[in-house]
Amino acid sequence: MGLGIRISVVYSPSARTVQEVELELAPGATVGVAVQASGWLAHLGLTGEGEPQLGVWGRKASVDQVLQDHDRVEICRALTVDPKVARRARFVKQGARTTGLFARKRPGAKAGY
Repeated sequence: MGLGIRISVVYSPSARTVQEVELELAPGATVGVAVQASGWLAHLGLTGEGEPQLGVWGRKASVDQVLQDHDRVEICRALTVDPKVARRARFVKQGARTTGLFARKRPGAKAGY
């Protein structure tokens, strides 16, 4: 058992694919130190400036943020589609009757209620 903090660094190169590495770092280690120690910036060809976005447990984090024991550092890839555009496309594909308020219609109710 070491004297450092245990953290995990997670990266998802594509949808439904997650790669994770467990690290033990010195107390007071930052998000930037954890990402560098994981080796993924060089291995995956990611640049350290601007992209990718970093987070700790799903919340945006800076490279200077100090980590706690059992934190999960996430390396987020850039979005390929604007979420608003994707939602509109799903709505057009599914139709108005199967989305939103109209999806949970009571049996025997009027259309739209």
